[in-house]
Amino acid sequence: MKKIFWEDPYLTQLQTKVKEVRENKILPEETIIFSFSGGQESDKATMNRLPVLNSEKMGNLIYYTLPADHPFKIGDAIEMQIDWPRRYRLMRLHFAAELVLELVTRKAGLEKIGAHIAQDKARIDFLYDQNISTLFPEILADYNQIICSDLPIQTGYLDEISQRRYWRIDGFTQVPCGGTHVKSTKEVGYVTLKRQNIGRSKERIEIRLMEPDGGS
Repeated sequence: MKKIFWEDPYLTQLQTKVKEVRENKILPEETIIFSFSGGQESDKATMNRLPVLNSEKMGNLIYYTLPADHPFKIGDAIEMQIDWPRRYRLMRLHFAAELVLELVTRKAGLEKIGAHIAQDKARIDFLYDQNISTLFPEILADYNQIICSDLPIQTGYLDEISQRRYWRIDGFTQVPCGGTHVKSTKEVGYVTLKRQNIGRSKERIEIRLMEPDGGS
């Protein structure tokens, strides 16, 4: 199955065909519809204007759940379309969260215990028995310098057979990651960080994009 969301994450429409039908689950020959991975939420999308209700990974394949009364048969043409504004924010927030995680790891060596990337914000959870916001000034200074430097974001396979992916920018080794990415750090944009204590020795960083008007 060809996952075009990795090869061209900016592609919003795709013409393909049905390869397999399992009741209301459809396997296309190729796809631009990202399925939940690495904390990044699945795309919202349609196939021939029918809503994709869910997606499920089976090995290296992705089956998409459609309404039970869908008309698809093997060999039928599919026109896929993704919710691009939502995908684009997910792409930016995903890399922002990955970069914050790498900087926190470099600075304090903390253990990540959870992460989630949604359209409005991302979060990363750590084991830490102190107030994590004390790290924010240095983390944001380093983050902003990387964003301002407009570094190209390189992606590829760590292992093509298992479809393990990575991203890399100058100054960082290859970071395992199966999400979708923008082309450069400048495109990600600046962020705000907010601290939450979520339990004993558990700290959360919430990450929001700063839009051009200064909002988030």
